[in-house]
Amino acid sequence: MAKWPINHPERLQLFSLATPNGQKVSIALEELGIPYEAHTVRIGDDEQFDPQFLAINPNNKIPAIVDPNGPGGELKLFESGAILLYLAEKTGKLLPKDPSERIECIQWVFFQMAGIGPMFGQFGHFYKYAAEKCQDPYPVNRYRNEARRLLGVLEKRLAGRQFIMGSEYSIADIATFPWVGCLDWGYNGYQAIGLDDFPTVMAWYERCKNRPASQKGLNVCAFD
Repeated sequence: MAKWPINHPERLQLFSLATPNGQKVSIALEELGIPYEAHTVRIGDDEQFDPQFLAINPNNKIPAIVDPNGPGGELKLFESGAILLYLAEKTGKLLPKDPSERIECIQWVFFQMAGIGPMFGQFGHFYKYAAEKCQDPYPVNRYRNEARRLLGVLEKRLAGRQFIMGSEYSIADIATFPWVGCLDWGYNGYQAIGLDDFPTVMAWYERCKNRPASQKGLNVCAFD
C-alpha cells in the first residue's frame, strides 16, 4: 500500500488512531500478544477517505484490520466491537469459556457500542467541539444526563467486582474503559460530568488503564 507501506506482511495489520475506538483494538492486541504492524490513519486530514483505506473499511471509520492469517486466508475487518470479538475468539482469551458468561460478556460489549460510545461522543461533540457553534444548552444537558445515567449503570455493575465480568479481565473492559478516560483527556469533561460521583467506576478505570498492555496500547497510532 503506497500510503501505508507494509514492512511485515506476515503480521496482522492495524489501521487506527488513538481515539477510544482505536485504543480498544491496540490494547487487545497488546493483551493477547498478537504480532501486528500499526498504521496511523489521520482522520483530521481525511485519510479515512483514501481509496486504499476504503478498500478495507467502506464505512471510512477507524479502526480496521487486515489479518493475513484469518480463517480461509486474508481477512479484512472493521467495527471495533467486531474486531474485539474476532481477536478474542481467534486466541481463546479475554472472553469467558462458559456459554452463559460468554454471551453476558458480549452483552456488555454491545452496551458500550450502542450506548456509552455514541452518548459519550455526543456529549463531547456539543460540550467541547461545537461549544461555539451551538449556544443552546439542550444538547449538552441531554447528553450529559445520559452519560451520567450510563455511568450509573456501570457503577452498579462494578459494585463488588474487580472487572465487568467479575475477577476476569475481558473484552467488555477493553471496549469500555477508554471511553471513560476520554470524558477527561478527550473532552475536558471531568467536572461537567461529575466523574467523582462514580468512585467504583473510576477505581475500575485506573485498574484497567494501569495494566502494562493498556499503557502500550493507549499510545499506539498517537495523535501527532
